Amino acid sequence: MLNIAIIIGSTRPGRNGKAVAEWVYEIAKRREDARFEIVDIADYNLPLLDEPMGAASGQYTKPHTIAWSEKIKSFDGYVFLTPEYNHAISGALKNAIDYLYYEWNNKAAGIVGYGGGGGVRAAENLRLIAGELMLAVVRAQVGLTFNGDFENYTVFKPAPYQEGVLNTMLDQVVAWSGALGTLRR
Repeated sequence: MLNIAIIIGSTRPGRNGKAVAEWVYEIAKRREDARFEIVDIADYNLPLLDEPMGAASGQYTKPHTIAWSEKIKSFDGYVFLTPEYNHAISGALKNAIDYLYYEWNNKAAGIVGYGGGGGVRAAENLRLIAGELMLAVVRAQVGLTFNGDFENYTVFKPAPYQEGVLNTMLDQVVAWSGALGTLRR
């Protein structure tokens, strides 16, 4: 069975990412075509790129990098939850992605963006990053807006139609994760 990570892409105190992750997970775990797990980058305490060699070398020396590598490499695909900070993904998510290289290759990803404009610019930013990592981002994506999917910008209450959008994205992530399996073997 395929293993898909739901990656919380923010470490900010008071972040909305945990509530979004729980919503994604509750819907995803009803599926029978993959196993899903929430992965919180905050749990890995990744300082700003402190490895002496670049990620493409695969020569990791720090315990936090080795733990992060093992976790990410254990998945066949990913669902990135990204807030939009200044028209881009969060610095914490970019840092977590940049720690690794080969662990991301030939896998599929979906994006759940959130923010004032649904996180669409962060999602586009993430698509560019993913291309360099040979990470195939699926077409369908979820865009959660503060005006439509949160009360007072903090209490997550997604509009009912968002579940259908999420399921379409999950269908694509699972299909592409399976299809890319031959390249990973």
